[in-house]
Parts: sequence; C-alpha cells; structure tokens
Amino acid sequence: MSESTTSIALKRVAPRRRRRGGGLRALWRSPIFLIAIAIITVVVLMAIFPGLFTQIDPRSCDLTKSRVGPEPGHLMGFDIQGCDYWSNIVHGARTSLEVGVLTALLTFIVALIAGSLAGYFGGIVDTAISWLSNMILGIPSMIASLVILYQFRDRTVWTIVLVLVLFGWAGTMRYMRSSVLQVKNLEYIQAARGLGVGKWTILLRHVIPNSVTPLVVMSTLSIGAGMAAESGFSILGVGLRLPAISWGIQIALAGQDGNWQIAPLLMLFPAAMLGLTTLAFVVLGESLRDALDPKARR
Repeated sequence: MSESTTSIALKRVAPRRRRRGGGLRALWRSPIFLIAIAIITVVVLMAIFPGLFTQIDPRSCDLTKSRVGPEPGHLMGFDIQGCDYWSNIVHGARTSLEVGVLTALLTFIVALIAGSLAGYFGGIVDTAISWLSNMILGIPSMIASLVILYQFRDRTVWTIVLVLVLFGWAGTMRYMRSSVLQVKNLEYIQAARGLGVGKWTILLRHVIPNSVTPLVVMSTLSIGAGMAAESGFSILGVGLRLPAISWGIQIALAGQDGNWQIAPLLMLFPAAMLGLTTLAFVVLGESLRDALDPKARR
C-alpha cells in the first residue's frame, strides 16, 4: 500500500473527530444536559466537601428528637435515632457515589481489556473470553449477588463493588468487542498494517481510541445503576450496615417497622436524592452517546 493511500485513509478519521467535537459543544446548549450536570456537581461536592453543606455531625443524635420533622436549623428534621437527617443525606452521598463510581470504573477497565483482546485477536482468545462472559450472563445475577453477599458478616463498599463488577463486566464487554470488530477492518487500520506497524501498537493507538465510545457511555450509565444496586442490597438486608452512612441505608431504615408511614419524609428525602442522581447519570450517558456517536442521533 502506497504512502499516499495511507495518508488518505488516515485523514478520513478527521471528519469523524470533528463531528464528535461539534456534538460535545452542542451538549452545552441543552437545558436537560445542563440540569443533569448541575445535579451531579452538587452530589460530587457533597461527597468530597460535606462541610460546604452542613456543619452538624451526622452521628450526633438525641433520641428525644426521634422522627421529629423539620425545624429551624434542621432542614429535614431527624431520623429514627434522632440524628440530623440533612447531615446524613449530605454525608451519605459519599458512600453511595463511591459504590457507583468504583463499580463503573472497574467494570470499564475489565470490559476494555477483555473486549479489546476478544475483538481484535479473535480465535481462541475470543472463544475463551466469550465463553466466560456467556457463563456469567447465564447466571441469575441478582440471586447470585444476594447469595454471595449473605456469606459476608461485615460488608464494605469494596464487597458491594466487587460483586457488582463480577456480574456486570460481561454485558459491557460485548459492547467493546462489537465496536472493536467494526473498527479493526477499517481502511486506516489496514493502512497501518500495510506499513508494518505492530499489532499491539495498532490496538493501543488506533483501535481502542476509536472503539471506546460505547464503553464510555455504558460506564456512565452504570454509575447510577451501581448506586441503585447498593440501595437495593441494603433494603434486602445484604448491603451496608450502620454505622456506615449511605442513602441506601437510610431508605432501608425508613422502611423498617413502618417508620415511613409515621414519618414519610424519612423515605422521601433519600429516595429523591437517589432518584435524581441516578436520572442525572442516565441523562449524561444518553447525551454523551448522542454527541460521540453521530449514527445514534435522529
């Protein structure tokens, strides 16, 4: 293959990149996207700098205030133990966000490596990875997760995260594998091969950067899914426990012994925060998909 042909093939990547850049700039003109970014920013600030939102110790409790509603200085009233509920909401953001972000990050890494190897090298590598992923997908993930978590007496953030990654990487890996299969036979990849560029160099410098968009979108969506899963595990009694603080624990405690019927705000506040944050990450992921993948736009 001549060098001029190679340069023409490589230049065809540039319009695609320009379209992506234009799509990203268009995001900042979308009100829904801006609202989602604002919600995520507030939650991240809560998680990293809780002192910006409250100076009250979430573990400073007074049982005489149990389930008392909002009053001056206590925006959301008090929980079952008489702890300031707003302070618990603020400090609970860190744990809930940790589960979501760590789950998404580790799933991204595993899916990136496995999907890239399976799609690019094919053969026995693809067969082995695909067989393993099919086996994982064939297991009822919710039931298996409950069984595994039940075996741990003391469950931590990492316990929850590793279980979610164990059963979450296989489906995400398929997106990466499919994307790599499409990219590896494009003209500019063939041009690089014709110039004698090594397989690993092509994979790392050309195939992965141009295949990773679906994985980025899926990982963004999985942040909210991880946060929701942490809450679900807590409600089912196999998640985090006190003295840990998270929105899932607050929802679980509000649902015990009909507490939410006596004080509905105990359920409303953490559920609203979890719902808004999850929805914000879904909007972020969908917006990124439309911006980074022009074919997805209608």
